Amino acid sequence: MGLLLKALIGASVVVLIGVLSKTRNYYIAGLIPLFPTFALIAHYIVGKERSIEALRTTIIFGLWAIIPYLVYLISLYFFIGHLRLSQALAAAVLCWVIVAWILISTRGQWHS
Repeated sequence: MGLLLKALIGASVVVLIGVLSKTRNYYIAGLIPLFPTFALIAHYIVGKERSIEALRTTIIFGLWAIIPYLVYLISLYFFIGHLRLSQALAAAVLCWVIVAWILISTRGQWHS
């Protein structure tokens, strides 16, 4: 897939989130980032450029990658009660970065 197509897909997702956040069902905007748009792109590229085993490894790592996102959501839920929105978002992203770093750093221990 070309770089332009990837950019258009990403922009479409952002527009869809913006539109949904203004509707009566605004909470659906939280579901859209979980649509596997970028996972589809990553899996396609890995599947085309690498082996099926590499794709399977990517899929398994993707399953583990849910943990940092879960930490982000849980921490944001608690931070918004104590911090301004921008600070809460920054703190939740920092939590995501820490857990993602731990996940990447420990990958070698469980991947053999």
